[in-house]
This record gives sequence, C-alpha cells and structure tokens, in this order.
Amino acid sequence: MSGDHKTVIKGNPSQYVKLNIGGSLHYTTIGTLTKHDTMLRAMFSGRMEVLTDSEGWILIDRCGKHFGTILNYLRDGSVPLPDNCKEVAELLAEVKYYCIADLIESCELALMKREREAEPICRVPLITSQKEEQLLINSTAKPIVKLLINRHNNKYSYTSTSDDNLLKNIELFDKLSLRFSGRVLFIKDVIGSTEICCWGFYGHGKKVAEVCCTSIVYATDRKHTKVEFPEARIYEETLNILLYENRTGPDQELMQATSSRGAVAAGMTSYTSDEEEERSGLARLRSNKQNNP
Repeated sequence: MSGDHKTVIKGNPSQYVKLNIGGSLHYTTIGTLTKHDTMLRAMFSGRMEVLTDSEGWILIDRCGKHFGTILNYLRDGSVPLPDNCKEVAELLAEVKYYCIADLIESCELALMKREREAEPICRVPLITSQKEEQLLINSTAKPIVKLLINRHNNKYSYTSTSDDNLLKNIELFDKLSLRFSGRVLFIKDVIGSTEICCWGFYGHGKKVAEVCCTSIVYATDRKHTKVEFPEARIYEETLNILLYENRTGPDQELMQATSSRGAVAAGMTSYTSDEEEERSGLARLRSNKQNNP
C-alpha cells in the first residue's frame, strides 16, 4: 500500500505503539512487547525493521484473533488457555511465530492432556470376519476374551428367560472390558458362526477355553433355545486368562488342580450340599440297620 514504509522502533518502555495484526487493532507499550525474550522484543528494541502505514500503525501480517491473549501473557507471565482444542492449536501457531517459549510449552502440554482425556477408556473391536478375528489374535501379546453374540442365529423360539440372560451376558462383557481394558483385549463378534451366545478365551494366540451359553431344550413337545448366564464360570475363565499375560504362560498342572472341572477330571468327586446331606442320611440308615439287625 502507498504510504507504507519500514522503520526501526526503539523508544522508552512506557511509550505506546499502535499494532495492526491482520486487521485486529491493539494498543500497548514498548515495555510490554519487550518484557520477554521473544521475536517481539527484537522487533521493538531496534534490532529489526517493522512495517508501518501512513497513520503510524505497525503492520504485522499474522492472524490477530489470539493476539490479545499473547499480550496478556506478556504483561502477566501467565494466561488462561482457550477451552477449545482447535483454538489452543491456533494460539500455538501464533506463539511459535513470535517465539514465546514458555507459552509454546503450555499450549503443547494442554493439547497433549486434552488428547489423552478425549481417548476412550476402553476400545472393543467389532470383528466382521474370521480373517479379521485371526489378525487381531495374532497381532497382540495380550490375552483375549471374545464374546460371540447373535440373537438371529436361533432356529427355534426362545425360553422365557433367554432374552434376559442374553442381556446379562452382554452387560457382563461390558463390565469386564472396562475393568481389565489395559490387560486384556476384548473383542465382540456379531456375525460369527451358528452360535447365539458364546465366550472364547485366548492366550498366546490359541484358544484355551470356551463357555457356550446356549442349549436346546424340549417344552410341550417342541424344541426351544435356552440362553443361560453362567456368571461364575465366565469370571473364572477371565481370571484364568490373566495368567497368559506373561510370556511363559500358566502352570498347566496348577490350572488343572485349581479348576473345579479339573478336579472332576482327575477323579475327585464333587458334591453339592444336598448330595452330601443325602449321602450322610444313607450312611446313618445303613449304620442303624447294622446296629439293629
């Protein structure tokens, strides 16, 4: 523009100057602009030429949206940052231009913190194919819990409690995925095999356990699909799968000894309290007969 010319600004710290930052007008002192070791100090201490117009406004070809925030920082040494991440990023671009080191660091830390806060606590991949499932299993060192859930696989009508139990399985999966999200990879399959509700547990890339929650039952001479909620068994297998966090994996003999199913497989008989009471009752009857022939 005609009348614009370059000049060197150097004056008393209390001297006021007029700034036109991309059309945003500001009025401040040389003392404020030279208070910190920034490019503005170089511009207003006589070390750099600045462009001025015919009315004495000093022209700086930058966005003036956040220059008021920059001036407040220069005055006070601190300033509240914008709430919006986009505006913090805009401010960061400007303070980098003016080489305001401490404010650059504050903006970068604020952006990093907000990015971490914006990340979900837990991510659950929704797999769409067998190939995708295998890729997930092979690409992680974490143990894996997979819930296959597909209500539409049913050929028969459901029993009265099945829908409720189906929801309980989903709710438990959500709770476990939040509780163990940092240690276990939870994945959900909604288009898988012919199963309706089935839990799979994987360690070191291999399936180590499975809990199927569906069965076929007869009622009034017709087949019905029954969905169960074996909560204790699911918890047991989830805790067992945590043993696969280390590279060597769990001690299989220990797993066998501490598992309720392992105890039965090893020949140890397990009885419920009702069965024990019945057995003790039979023993008393036999003893009475022997004592009273």
